[in-house]
Amino acid sequence: AEKQGFRHFMLKEIHEQPRVISDTLTGRVRMEEADVDLDGLQLPVDTIARITILACGTSWHAGLAGKYMIEQLARIPVEVDLASEFRYRDPILGPGDLVVAVSQSGETLDTMEAIREAKKKGAQVLAISNVVESSIPRLADHAFYTHAGPEIGVASTKAFTTQLVAMTLFAIYLGRRTGTLARERARELLAELAQLPGKMRDVVESGAQLQVLARRYGHASGFLFLGRGAQYPIALEGALKLKEISYIHAEGYAAGEMKHGPIALIDEHLPVVVLAPRGPHYEKVVSNLAEVRARQGKVLAVATKGDADIGGHADDVILVPDSALELQPILTVLPLQLLSYYVADFKGTDIDQPRNLAKSVTVE
Repeated sequence: AEKQGFRHFMLKEIHEQPRVISDTLTGRVRMEEADVDLDGLQLPVDTIARITILACGTSWHAGLAGKYMIEQLARIPVEVDLASEFRYRDPILGPGDLVVAVSQSGETLDTMEAIREAKKKGAQVLAISNVVESSIPRLADHAFYTHAGPEIGVASTKAFTTQLVAMTLFAIYLGRRTGTLARERARELLAELAQLPGKMRDVVESGAQLQVLARRYGHASGFLFLGRGAQYPIALEGALKLKEISYIHAEGYAAGEMKHGPIALIDEHLPVVVLAPRGPHYEKVVSNLAEVRARQGKVLAVATKGDADIGGHADDVILVPDSALELQPILTVLPLQLLSYYVADFKGTDIDQPRNLAKSVTVE
């Protein structure tokens, strides 16, 4: 593993994301049939009454985003559980349940134990991992892999975005087999996925703006990240990244929950990062921005290119290319990764090996 001219492995891995997304898509998109092939996966979809996604940390955020996609495209109910909590509450599972275990390393002990509990209760288990033949895929009934390649930085970047792509492919796979995802809509999504690496490249190569913002806001003692719908898991991920490598306290919240508590924190010293891409939640999110600014909070908005209105509601705006609603989280997370990286670099922390953290959590 070499940094290849990058200052840290994390920055190199952020820049590798367009390529590894292409790798995760390669050989899986069947455009003529408007379908996907997930390493030959054959699930008895007609027997699945419910899906439970199990994961920890960043993988749990990918699972939360996956819930939105699967329910939207396949209309199968989805629950998302923290693997570290799952087996301690005697979960209700049976033969109609599919458990999807998401783990970058495939060795996360909490997730392995949760799989054992699920299998004991008669559920089928599908593993999504980045490491071929790791423990979790071997323990599962079915598996398919992301293709992020080795990730050296402890704070996950490219493993996370490949998980989001894997979740999208899985949602399309299910939707085509349940009959709820029309052929034309599936074809549109697959065409958008093919364009995704180019759009990601545009974002990761515009890091200079994030460097400026990192210096502007890097002195803050806390951050708030807000998002609605599938942007809520991205708000959680943005807050986690900042905590992990810069040691600044950050909270991720569903934007509609701001008035139920976090609004008490807002003053002129608190930067608030708001995910505001185009879509059905846009007006509601703009309303949240107005509430923050009315209390002198500093707003950094992540919005869609071509949005001429957002500048009037935010102190700083970071723009990402337009895309299908389901794919927006894969683009909006990129500026949050770069912001966290540059804040940590500005503070001089150990970015690739942050204190108290391990790449793979193999203890309880």
